[in-house]
Amino acid sequence: MATEEGIVFEMGTPGAGTAWVKTMRSSACAACASRNACHGDGPGEEMTVEAINTANARVGDHIVLSIETTSLLKATFLLYVFPILAMIVGGFLGQAVAVMRGVDPSGVAALGGCLFFGLAFAAIRMAGRHLEKNTRYSPEIIKIRRRRPPAMDITVLPQTESQHAGAN
Repeated sequence: MATEEGIVFEMGTPGAGTAWVKTMRSSACAACASRNACHGDGPGEEMTVEAINTANARVGDHIVLSIETTSLLKATFLLYVFPILAMIVGGFLGQAVAVMRGVDPSGVAALGGCLFFGLAFAAIRMAGRHLEKNTRYSPEIIKIRRRRPPAMDITVLPQTESQHAGAN
């Protein structure tokens, strides 16, 4: 299980059971299926992510986020390995078609590889939309490290003129 620490800064949509968390972007974020839901500039930058709030964290709580390692590995494969495999398959198919047509196999293999590489990213985009709905691929708040201190609600009553005069 991959974990990150963060601070809850806003509660999610009412009834959704989620919370928005600020954390530091790490290199593991590149493989996360929810990376498009996160907002940040790069490694080491502060980012925000919507996480499933199973620990009932509140705004200001210091928490621990978690995502299943198997989900992380599947997302990594989809993002990094699948496009390369698709490009190789496209190259071999392009070469086979070129031989059957009697044209230059190098050019058609390169064209087939590029075509399949592009199709792989379209497939990744569609798979990403599907995986966003699956909670196994969403970060989850599993522990509260430190609760925020209770707010000190002080009611300030307006002073009347007689109170001002007595203060001088």
